[in-house]
Amino acid sequence: MAKSKRLIEIMMAVNKKKSFNAKELASEFGVSTRTIIRDMQELSALGVPFYSEVGQHGGYKMINERMLPPVAFTEGEALAVFFASHALRHYEDLPFEAETYSVLRKFYSYMPEDIRNRIDQMRKRFDLVTPMRHTSTPYLSLLLDAAIDQNVVRVEYESKQNKQSRDIQPIGIYASNGFWYCPAYCFYRRDIRLFRCDRVRSVELSELKAVDLTQVHTGNWESYMEEEGPVMELYVELTATGVQRCESVLWPAHKMQIHVREDGTGWMDDPIHASSLPFFGQYFIGLGMDAKVNAPDELIHVMREMLDKLMAQYR
Repeated sequence: MAKSKRLIEIMMAVNKKKSFNAKELASEFGVSTRTIIRDMQELSALGVPFYSEVGQHGGYKMINERMLPPVAFTEGEALAVFFASHALRHYEDLPFEAETYSVLRKFYSYMPEDIRNRIDQMRKRFDLVTPMRHTSTPYLSLLLDAAIDQNVVRVEYESKQNKQSRDIQPIGIYASNGFWYCPAYCFYRRDIRLFRCDRVRSVELSELKAVDLTQVHTGNWESYMEEEGPVMELYVELTATGVQRCESVLWPAHKMQIHVREDGTGWMDDPIHASSLPFFGQYFIGLGMDAKVNAPDELIHVMREMLDKLMAQYR
């Protein structure tokens, strides 16, 4: 067996083992113990996560981090993976930050010189920009692990109103407009709620029993959420610019449909809950003359109160 092929097969074999010794591997691959020891030294240099133990019962033990076998990429595929990872640099915190930088280093370091030159040029010509937020989100990995393992965690959460402990069962995490969000089942509200990850001050495992969220994920959690308050019919007229601005927004916890006319103007006519009036009031005020709310009256009243407070601030 060629050495390169043997190294790959050894890598795949040891990924499945918790512990092993050179004699066992030598017998399995039909080579000498000395050859296996040299192979293990090369694999260690490549980053295969294991350590050796000396003594009568010594051998090798795998660290709880498996190494995947080599994968062949085309030039285009390698560039796509590099720049997908490169674009994440706009986020101050990531749930796998160290791994992302490691991927970038490996891709760049092992590329032929001509492809590295192409990457250097593409860095100046291509980007996926997200707003830079000066907020810290140190618990992304813990929240993501809790979502994957479906564990209940106790978080210290600081909202605009107060700071309190909540037992939540995370559904997942996602990024929008530079912020990280965590939809989760809240045991205090007994319903699904959306949490800003930068407002989480601590995370620890809770003793509460998890609920069944098998079918709930980041793509459908809104449909499992029970809104508070009566339902009202929203109707908003939008200029062409207003349509474009609304289309650029990922509406957290609100699935809004925008209707567009041939001239580019449009309208929104969706049911909303009373609990979301402050959110929509603030948003449509921000659109200025590019949006005109015609209904419901309750939303118009909320917007007038907001505008009155804004005017009073500048008197």
